[in-house]
Amino acid sequence: MRTRRSVRRPAPALAALVLAAALALTGCSAGDDASGGSNSAADGGADHKGVSGEAAPGGTGSGARATAPPKLAASQIIRTASLTVRVKDVPKALDQARTGVENAGGYVGDETTTRDAEGHERTRVVLRVPVEKYDEVLAELEGSGKLLDRSAKAEDVTDQVVDVESRITTQRASVARIRELMDRATKLSDVVTLEGELSTRQADLESLLARQKSLKDRTSLATITLSLSETPVKEQAEADDPGFVDALAGGWSAFVTMLRWLAVAFGAVLPFAAVAALIVLLWLRVVRPRLPRRRPVPTATALGPLPQARPAPEAAQPPNPGERD
Repeated sequence: MRTRRSVRRPAPALAALVLAAALALTGCSAGDDASGGSNSAADGGADHKGVSGEAAPGGTGSGARATAPPKLAASQIIRTASLTVRVKDVPKALDQARTGVENAGGYVGDETTTRDAEGHERTRVVLRVPVEKYDEVLAELEGSGKLLDRSAKAEDVTDQVVDVESRITTQRASVARIRELMDRATKLSDVVTLEGELSTRQADLESLLARQKSLKDRTSLATITLSLSETPVKEQAEADDPGFVDALAGGWSAFVTMLRWLAVAFGAVLPFAAVAALIVLLWLRVVRPRLPRRRPVPTATALGPLPQARPAPEAAQPPNPGERD
């Protein structure tokens, strides 16, 4: 029998050779990758720098994005003014003011006209004009006569307008949610509760809408209160030193005034005097004669009662001649 001889292969040497070759290849590839990675990093940094320079000029960060600035809410201002103007003819000046306001797109509000004791007319009218025509109409009204008084006021209510709009949006969403819950509700108690809550929130929403409407009206239309007074036809001249005629006229005026007041006082007292005279007349003619008369009582003094007067003796009659003895 043949005995097979085991042939030993140079396994350790071959393994060492393969390992060395692999290490050599790995080192070369690592060097190439490192050089390529550094080049690619440099290229990437350059590209990133260029992109950041284009996207955010002015030294902004690479991650920043170009965003549009937020839109600011337009200013909501309530404008009011008050004018007092003296004119020669109040109705004519009022017609001109009314025409100017209507041409500007406004309207005339409240109007009050009075007349004093001397016959001078005075009118107070409230004018509503668009904010864009406010300055123009105000200047026109000031030039309609002699300006006696002027006051103007501007109130910024932008915050109130924004707040009301935000609350309206929230309240509408709340009302919509309540309605959705009502559609899904199956129990009668839940429906009743949701209906009460819906009514409350709907009332709050209507209140907010009314406030929004009021703010819109007051900010879109300015309010001008115009007072027109009539100039006297004849202005009184400066008074000179009074003379005899002026004194006589003043005295006569005072005398007439005194007589007028006396007549007024007499007229006021006359009804009371008539009633008093009637009462006295009734007392003297009707009541007093019916009262019993009282005899006078002798008055006593410290020395005793006063002597009463004796009646006078009767005069002696002469004897009749026929009766002699």
